[in-house]
Parts: sequence; structure tokens; C-alpha cells
Amino acid sequence: MTLESSPDHADVLALLEPLDAGLEPALASLRARLARDAQLTHTLDVAYRVVDSPVGRLLLAATDRGIVRVAFEAENHAEVLQRLSDTISPRILQAPARLDGAARQLEEYFGGTRTEFDLTVDFRLSRGFRLNVLQHLPRIAYGRTESYAEVALAAGSPNAVRAVGTACATNPLPVIIPCHRVVKSDGSFGGYLGGPEAKRALLTLEAAA
Repeated sequence: MTLESSPDHADVLALLEPLDAGLEPALASLRARLARDAQLTHTLDVAYRVVDSPVGRLLLAATDRGIVRVAFEAENHAEVLQRLSDTISPRILQAPARLDGAARQLEEYFGGTRTEFDLTVDFRLSRGFRLNVLQHLPRIAYGRTESYAEVALAAGSPNAVRAVGTACATNPLPVIIPCHRVVKSDGSFGGYLGGPEAKRALLTLEAAA
């Protein structure tokens, strides 16, 4: 389900969605104009786009505070957008230009030329101990890993190993906030929101640098 910034915009795009793929440039132009209009009239609260990557198509979403969500295909992008509508604002629009910087940095990361992200992040979807965990994760160096126990200690609750696992499993910003760098004490991968192959691919990419 695609959520737009106003009923009028949604009606226009609903009519255009089924048209021949050859009209995609025109549709993209219309979306860009609607995004600009929404920005000017302050009716755009969440912008999103979808990018291709070696770990599948990723949904990127941002508010005026920064990147708020990165979602794997396995999470169901339509459901992710619906949850963003429910938790942040229903004024959501596909506005790729707003996420050009994030898309470029992800491309550089997957291309092996970027080892850390320089993006403003909106952490509003996490709080409490989970937020403490997520704020620690970027401190795990590129190409390195930490165990769940080590992260629990660093986040201020050494006995909260299971809670670290939950924080990683519910990380709203995977890849950018590198929960893939958290592994079990025996070195095995543990779970991952994007699936075990995605976690393996990310750790292999970083180990090759």
C-alpha cells in the first residue's frame, strides 16, 4: 500500500499506477512535483524511496530529523510504510530526491569505498535500553564484531544479553546502524532481520576491506 501526502495526490497516483511501464518517466516526474509541492506546503512528514542492493531491495525513509527507517524486502515494505503512517504521520510520499544522500552512501558502502555512514539519524522508533544499544553499535569498527554480552556491557546492563538480541532484532535502521556486527560469544552469527545470508554478506563485505 503506497501512502501519499494528501487524498488528492493519492487519487492521481492511484490512477497512474497501473499504466504501462513505458510511462514510468512521466510518473517519476509527477511524483517529484508532488513531493516538491508537499514540501512547500509542509504536508510531507515522511519521504521514502526504494534502492537496490546486494542484500535485496531496501526501503529508505526519512523525516525532517533524519533517516528513520531502513527495511529489507522480507519485512514487507507496504507493511513498513503502514507502521510509519501509524506511528509517525500518514503524510508519507515517495520522494527519492530527499534520500539521495543516503542512497549514495549505501552505494559507496556496498561498493567497498565507504566504511562508515555520515547521516543524520532519527531514533524516534527506539527508546530506553534498545536505544542505548543502537547508539553503541556504530562504535563497533568496520570489519570487527562484538558479542551480545560485550554490547550489553557497553550499553550499561551487563546482564541484559537477551535484551541486546531484541534490540538488534528490532533495529529500525539495519546496515546504517550495524547490528550485523553483533554475534554470539562462540562467533556464530545469531539471528538477523534481513536473514542469515544478508548478515553473512555484510560481514564478508567488511572483512574483505
